[in-house]
Amino acid sequence: MTDDEPSSPPDDRLSDEAIDWIVRLRSGRASAEDRDAFAAWRSQSPEHEAAALEAESVWRGLGAAGEALPDDHGAAQADAKGVSRRKLLSLAALGAGATALAGSDWARLHLEADHATGPGGPESFTLPDGSTARLNATSAIQVAYTPFERRLTLLAGQGAFDVRPDAARPFVVDAAGGAARAFGTSFDVDIRSTEVVVTVLSGQVEVATAGATSPAGRGERIRFRAGSSPSAAETVDVEAETAWRRGKLIFNGRPLADVVAEVERHRRGRIVIANRSLAALAVTGTFDLGDGDAVLRAVEDTLPARVTRLPFLAIVS
Repeated sequence: MTDDEPSSPPDDRLSDEAIDWIVRLRSGRASAEDRDAFAAWRSQSPEHEAAALEAESVWRGLGAAGEALPDDHGAAQADAKGVSRRKLLSLAALGAGATALAGSDWARLHLEADHATGPGGPESFTLPDGSTARLNATSAIQVAYTPFERRLTLLAGQGAFDVRPDAARPFVVDAAGGAARAFGTSFDVDIRSTEVVVTVLSGQVEVATAGATSPAGRGERIRFRAGSSPSAAETVDVEAETAWRRGKLIFNGRPLADVVAEVERHRRGRIVIANRSLAALAVTGTFDLGDGDAVLRAVEDTLPARVTRLPFLAIVS
């Protein structure tokens, strides 16, 4: 870190001030004096500069959605109701980005998938050989069986697979650049926000990615990222890792980013972590699968974060 770099993300006050400046400068009515004043504002400290960079990044991500933001009078009314300009930006970003995602990527996955689930909850499917796939909420798989191989592709989400033994045809699950291979066993594959986790419930599984392989046995898991070698097997609490199959969510020091991704599977609407420094904070607790709000309340109670709830959107900041 250089002397000019801030040691922490900008606070909410500076973030809101920076976004006010960006909205003003992009309004089409900004003067040269306004631009000079913003340059002077952002040069006050490294924290001011970080807030300015963050605001510019958010605006670029908005694209045309920024035009839908209220003018200064509308923003003042929103602030009086307790919703800051920054939250309005987050909401606009949701409309511009998440709606497109729901309308394109998820629709595409459903079209490509042989089996898929929505936010309503886990569902089990019988595969052509009598094996079963139990998909977590908001998950999708493709199935491609041949006389020589049983291959599935986990397109999104999480699945637990109970595999019927067949020495002549290995059972392979592809997921995000890696493959879990077994002949007769039970295992769980979870595509998380930053990695894929394969947990072995019984038997043996071999995970291959980036030209390397790693074996795991009962009660062990392997983690990998696309393009990287798989981790060595590590002992894990299988009951906690697969609690979703019993209607529970159990987190033991899980990063907030992973927790948010898990909760989003089971609720309608988005959860946005507005402050990047919060994403790695550890969350611990046991919750009912369908009670995502309980997780958000726990985040507020146990972490240095607050949750702003809007229609179809929760912002953790």
